[in-house]
Amino acid sequence: LAIDKGEVDAVCNAEPIGSLLIAEGKVRNIADQIVDEPYASEYCCEVIANGKWVDANPHRAAAATRALLKGAKWVETNPKTAALLAVEKKYLASTPELNTAALARLRYVPSVRLAEESVHTAGREMKVAKMLAPETDTEALAKRAFMHLDGVSDEWIKSLQVETVAGGQVSPDEDTRLIAALIQKDTEDSCCRRQMFDQPDQEAPNLADPDAPCLSKTMITAERTQ
Repeated sequence: LAIDKGEVDAVCNAEPIGSLLIAEGKVRNIADQIVDEPYASEYCCEVIANGKWVDANPHRAAAATRALLKGAKWVETNPKTAALLAVEKKYLASTPELNTAALARLRYVPSVRLAEESVHTAGREMKVAKMLAPETDTEALAKRAFMHLDGVSDEWIKSLQVETVAGGQVSPDEDTRLIAALIQKDTEDSCCRRQMFDQPDQEAPNLADPDAPCLSKTMITAERTQ
């Protein structure tokens, strides 16, 4: 709403909201944590819980964490199915095509070691950003913040088997083909036809020629899938 009203110059969003905003022609992609360093190499995400609750309910905390890790591994194995499920269950306002294209760019790799490392990294970065006091011992803080739970380990994750759903995977060119299909079935003057490739890191025809006709852009997009 703030974007529609012109009240903000920039926004930060998670997928698939970012892809949805780009598809609607409302924003341009300036920075992308999926591909732009240093964030592309960082691990996401963490499970956050009240420390007192975890101390009082260690088994529940471990069970909930294992469920999330298993879910992440399942999504990594079946991204297309996960994307369709999220739309069908109305977990988000998107389309199957856009959500699949968004999830195709993400990695869901559960890891206890990487999660712990990311807490230490976040602490150091928060100190540099002055979100923490200069005298804060970020290493000690990270050690206090991260909790190891019984039965939650990288060895357990490695041994975990998840179902591979038939047709639930995404081919290497799925992202481009899905976007092209989305554009082709859109209306003649839709935002998807006009601005889908309006990103600084792409050969965007509408950046080179803002007045280019919709048909030319659609044809260029289709050529990318051949």
